[in-house]
Amino acid sequence: MASPSSLPWQRQLAQRLVFMWPFKAFGTMLFMALFFWGYFAVLHNPLTPPVVMPQTWLDTWIAFSPAALPAYVSLWVYVSLPPALLGTMRALLGFGQWIGWLCLFCLAIFWLFPTSTPPAGIDWQAYPAFVPIKGIDAAGNAFPSLHVASAVFSALWLNRLFARMGAPAILPLVSALHCSVIIWSTIATRQHVVLDALGGAVVGAVFAALSFRQLRDAY
Repeated sequence: MASPSSLPWQRQLAQRLVFMWPFKAFGTMLFMALFFWGYFAVLHNPLTPPVVMPQTWLDTWIAFSPAALPAYVSLWVYVSLPPALLGTMRALLGFGQWIGWLCLFCLAIFWLFPTSTPPAGIDWQAYPAFVPIKGIDAAGNAFPSLHVASAVFSALWLNRLFARMGAPAILPLVSALHCSVIIWSTIATRQHVVLDALGGAVVGAVFAALSFRQLRDAY
């Protein structure tokens, strides 16, 4: 499945989805569990007091929106799509390696140079759906936004995989739109500022490019 196939893209998609699906499902869950362990360990034990990230005019222009919460949470479904569509063991292990390096890179920055988002001036008790997130995921670990970095990394991988399968152009467009909405949601939920999102986008793009260079035609 690593080479272009003459099968219709729908058949390729189905084959990729069923390829080692228990391993993919368990591996994704284990990866997320380990990630959250490391994320919250760094969040609650920064090396120095966090520096508050500055806001730009774009932060004021992008208004707080309660409707952004589902998009923000949807990241965890979105980042599960690329590994679900990989069709070789080498691609699975390589993808896991590079997304792992991306996470470790960001966690190292969070620990060595901790940052936080500025107070939003919002009474979160008036928005009950936000209380769990604001209570668990505090304002730290701001720059670069790991939420955005993983979304961009996943979007670029999905674009490559759709192209490899010869999927219709609407699929990468929908994926890019979903990624864009996730990026917007990180600001509209006041979890991040624009500079956090820009930093995360750069990190995601760089690590995606490095992973493509190493894995080449493995996926």
